[in-house]
Amino acid sequence: MTTNWLYRRTWKEVETYLETDSRIIIPVGSCEQHGKFAPLGTDTLAAVAVAADASRRTGVLVAPPLWYGWSPHHMVKPGTVSIRAEVLMELLADALDSLARHGFADFVVVNGHRIVNIAWIQIAAERVQRLSKVRVALFDLAYMSSEISGRLGFGTIGHGEEIEISHMLHCHPELVDLKQARDNPKTEKELYHIDPRNCHDTLCYVPATEDDLRKLAQKTGDTVTGRPTRSTAEKGRRYHEHLVERLVQVLEQMES
Repeated sequence: MTTNWLYRRTWKEVETYLETDSRIIIPVGSCEQHGKFAPLGTDTLAAVAVAADASRRTGVLVAPPLWYGWSPHHMVKPGTVSIRAEVLMELLADALDSLARHGFADFVVVNGHRIVNIAWIQIAAERVQRLSKVRVALFDLAYMSSEISGRLGFGTIGHGEEIEISHMLHCHPELVDLKQARDNPKTEKELYHIDPRNCHDTLCYVPATEDDLRKLAQKTGDTVTGRPTRSTAEKGRRYHEHLVERLVQVLEQMES
C-alpha cells in the first residue's frame, strides 16, 4: 500500500474516505540548522517518514506537513526559519478546524521537533478539541521512543545527535554527510534535564538563546550537542520501525 496523501486526493475521494474513516495524520517539524552534516529539514523529514509508513500500513490519510517550527535559538545559522509560537498555534488550529468541519474527527499530530514544538501544539489541540468536539493525539517522536532509545544505547537527547542522525541515515542517507560530523557530548546540568527518559527532578524546558548557540559554535566549530559519529542506519531502522509500530497502535486505538 502506498502513502495516502491528502493533497493527492480529489474532494470526491476525500468525501468517500470520510464515509468509513474519520482519522488523519498531520506531520509537524521545523526548518532549522542541524549541524554541518545534516539537512535543515531533519525534523520534518523524520515526522513525515513515520507518518508515511504508518499510512502505508493502515490507509489513514496524511495531511501536508507543517514544515516550519519555533526555532529562535537556531537562527544562529543560515537557512533556519523560525515562526513565532503564537502564529504556529493559530496555523495548526485553523488546519485542524478546517478538516473537522469536513468530518474528520480523529487527529494525530506527529511532532518531529521534539519538546520545542509541544507547548503550542498542546494549546492548539486543546482549543480544537473543546470547540470542534474532536479528538487530537500528540505523537512526539522523543516521548514515543523512550523504550527503544534505551535498548539501542542512545545517549541523552541533544541536537543533531545519534538519535536524529541514525534516523536520517535510515530514511534519507543521501542527505547526511557523516564525515563532517564532530561529537560534542552533552553536559548534564543539575536540576535541568530535557530527555523524556530522565526520571530525576528537573526544571521545565526553556529554549536556549541565539547567543548561547553562537558561543557553542565558536567553541566547537558547529552547533551540535551529542555524539552524531555514533549514528548508524541500522539503529535508525530499528528506531523508525518502533515509532511506526507505535503510531499504528495509536491509530488502531482511535478506530476502536
